[in-house]
Amino acid sequence: MSRRTIVLATGNPGKLREIRAVLEPLGVDVRGLKDLPAAPPEPEETAETFAGNARDKALYYARATGQWCLADDSGLVVDALDGAPGVRSARYAADQCPPEAPRERIDAANNRKLLAELADVPDDRRTARFVCCLALADAERVLLETTGAMEGRIIHQPRGEGGFGYDPLFELPEVGLTTAKLSAENKHARSHRGQATRAFAAQLPALLA
Repeated sequence: MSRRTIVLATGNPGKLREIRAVLEPLGVDVRGLKDLPAAPPEPEETAETFAGNARDKALYYARATGQWCLADDSGLVVDALDGAPGVRSARYAADQCPPEAPRERIDAANNRKLLAELADVPDDRRTARFVCCLALADAERVLLETTGAMEGRIIHQPRGEGGFGYDPLFELPEVGLTTAKLSAENKHARSHRGQATRAFAAQLPALLA
């Protein structure tokens, strides 16, 4: 039996690596947008929720590629900022850093803006969570959706060299470490994306059958 190909709607190598590690043992080939001969242009993300953006992206790329497409929308929700950066997590500092800049420069700008916004917020009000929504679609409809969340707080200075995005600022109080200081295995065992991906993997075999 030939393996099912699933296109993951991201150019982010960190996301691709994390999701591929969970799904490929189930008998699917997971390809990122950079693996395609000609990736379609990115769609605008206009939904007001992570789930809405994940659905929209999954349908868009499934129709553009003719393959099943798995889209993830995820980000950081900070209570003291009324849920910001939220669905704008990846482009939170767009006014300070051009979208064509390298990912590392964009991440650094986003982190600087977050720290500036929280400069006067005391520790007990710096609660936050990472949220991830996954949606799988074919060209006609959404086939499967899952979600995951990881609770923590935003610290005052970056700590750790691992991970990506807001990981150096996101601390897990129960272990006293930022997600940038966790091993890849430990991070995936706890993370919002890990939770959503494991829930997705548990349901995928029935869909493949």
